[in-house]
Amino acid sequence: MRTLIVVSAVSMDGFYEGPGSGVTVPMENCFGTYNLERIQAADTVLLGANSYAMFSGYWPGVADDSSAFEADREFSKIYNRVDKVVVSDHASPLPAEHPWADNTRIISRADAPTEIAKLKEQDGREIVTWASRATWNGLLQHDLIDEIHVLLGPAAIAGGTPLFERPVSLRRLGVRTFDNADTVLLQYGVGQPSEQR
Repeated sequence: MRTLIVVSAVSMDGFYEGPGSGVTVPMENCFGTYNLERIQAADTVLLGANSYAMFSGYWPGVADDSSAFEADREFSKIYNRVDKVVVSDHASPLPAEHPWADNTRIISRADAPTEIAKLKEQDGREIVTWASRATWNGLLQHDLIDEIHVLLGPAAIAGGTPLFERPVSLRRLGVRTFDNADTVLLQYGVGQPSEQR
């Protein structure tokens, strides 16, 4: 059984993003460093429609951007190679010349629980998702999320969109700090200890 891991930035007061739109939590370079670790352990990335549109326009070119953070350049190279699964009822396939065109599959929201369950049963490495809050919160209802890794940023933003849409039980797996950074990584398994898969 493959593990499906959510990686998300969150403010000290529990918000995924500030009022309006866009993540407003300072993450320092440790966010990129940890993202690289996660994608190195994965062979599939799960995305919602909005994240797919945003990331497919940004990440492919970072690999060749000499001004970008080194971890982000390496992340981009791997991101371009791994399989992508997009949960959307309106996303369009990418143009054939796009670096992600050959390894991206779009599935409908209605089919997502069944298709993700099948994907988890296949042999392979981790499945990881970034952003895509509505998508992974929906999958939580179907017991398809195994772990949630929260990068807790050193700021309170006093409003915005909460990370979770409904109550969920979590069990601590690990806590980590980063050199020269105020961000803290909190790793949780989904479910009570007696519910471990």
